[in-house]
Amino acid sequence: MDTDRIERIIEESIEDATASVQTTRHPEDEDHFAAVVVSPAFEDVPLVQQHQMVYDALGDHMTTDIHALEIQTYTPEEYDAA
Repeated sequence: MDTDRIERIIEESIEDATASVQTTRHPEDEDHFAAVVVSPAFEDVPLVQQHQMVYDALGDHMTTDIHALEIQTYTPEEYDAA
């Protein structure tokens, strides 16, 4: 699965989300990714639930195409401040 497709899935599933996904580790590990997701939908949502929203967006891809996913989630205000 390529990073562009993962970004599209997340952005289409989480309201007003912007996702940036990169591969991690070595090139032969094409199923290890890191994602930064920014969305106002994360406002007042606990961090664990924010990450669950990303996992839910990716659905079955988490068990078939993605072996590992590092997630950082932010509201737009948190992202601007970081």
